[in-house]
Amino acid sequence: MKKTWIILLSFALVVILAAGCGNSGNQSGTQGGEQQSNGGQEQNQESPQTLKNVTVMLDWAPNTNHTGMYVAQSNGYYAEEGLDVTIISAGETGVETAVAAGNVEFGVSYQENVTVARTSESPILIVSIAAVIQHNTSGFASPADKGIVSPKDFEGKVYGGWGSPSEIATIQSVMQAAGADYDQLTVLDTGYTEFFTAVEKDIDFGWIYYGWDGVQAELKDVPLNMIYLRDLSEKLDYYTPVLIASERMIENDADTVRAFLAATSKGYAYAIEHPEEAADLLLNAEPDLDAELVKASQVWLADQYQADASRWGEQKLEVWKNYADWMLEHELLEQELNAEQAFTNEFLPE
Repeated sequence: MKKTWIILLSFALVVILAAGCGNSGNQSGTQGGEQQSNGGQEQNQESPQTLKNVTVMLDWAPNTNHTGMYVAQSNGYYAEEGLDVTIISAGETGVETAVAAGNVEFGVSYQENVTVARTSESPILIVSIAAVIQHNTSGFASPADKGIVSPKDFEGKVYGGWGSPSEIATIQSVMQAAGADYDQLTVLDTGYTEFFTAVEKDIDFGWIYYGWDGVQAELKDVPLNMIYLRDLSEKLDYYTPVLIASERMIENDADTVRAFLAATSKGYAYAIEHPEEAADLLLNAEPDLDAELVKASQVWLADQYQADASRWGEQKLEVWKNYADWMLEHELLEQELNAEQAFTNEFLPE
C-alpha cells in the first residue's frame, strides 16, 4: 500500500510540475506548443486509474512466507492489476473467520485449518486459492540437548504452541502412532512468543517452519533436532501455508481473485529469481524484522516456493485427499472433506 500511494503521489507531483512549467511561460517543447495551439488552454489530462481496495490478513507476524505479496505491493504489480492492497497482521478473530465473514478479501491460512473449517458442524466456507510453499517444511523442533528425536520422546516434556484444535489433535495422533502416552505431555499456549525465547524459559519443543526458525537456529549456531511432519507420514506433506478466499468472493468477484493472484504470482516469481532483492523489499516494508534472518531465510525459501510444481501456487487433489484421509483415520474430522471444493487452481496464471 505504501508503494501504491508513492506511485499516485509521484504522478500527482509530475502533473503539478508540468502545469507549473506551462504557467511560467515556457513554450518550448511539445507541451508548450500544445498549449499555444489551444489558445493557452491547458490540455485535458487523463485521470489516474482508480484502484480497488483489497485487504490481505496474514496468519502470523510478517515473515518470508509472505514475501511475494510484499514484492507485488512494492514493485507495483498489484497496481498494474488495478488493486490497492493492504497487508495486515493476524487478528484476534482468526483469519479464516475474517475471510469467511467478508471482513478481508484474502488471507494466509493452512491446509489443516481449511480442512477443519470446511468439515466442522457449522462449516466455514473458505477456499484455498494458492499454495505458498509446495511442500510441508514445518515440524517439531527442539534443542539437540533435549534428546527429542521421535514423538515417543514427547512423553514427560513440555510443548509450546498456539492452541489450535488441529495442532493439538495432530500431536495426539503422532504420539499415538509412536506408542506414546499423550497424557504425559504438558502443553502450554505460548501464543506469539518467539521459539528461542520459549525454549530458554518454559518449553522443551515447539512446532516451527524450518525456513524461519530453523534458519535462525543456524545463524545462532544452536543445534536443533527437527522432526518434519512429512517424515512421519507422506500424508502429512500438505500445503502450509496457503492463500484463501471465501466461496462468496470467488462466486461474486472472480475478476478480483484473478487479478490478485496474477500480481501475487509475479511477486513470488521475483522472490524465487531474486531472493536478495526480495528480502530488501520485505525489510523496506517491515524494517523491524531481523535483516540477517530475513536475507538468509529468503535464500533458503527461494527453492521451496515452487519446488517441483509446474508453476507457483499449484495444488494437487491427491494432497488434499491424503491429508483429509489421514485426519479421518485419526478421528480428527467431524465429517468427510469434499476435497474438490476445498481448493482451486482456476485463478492462477498459466
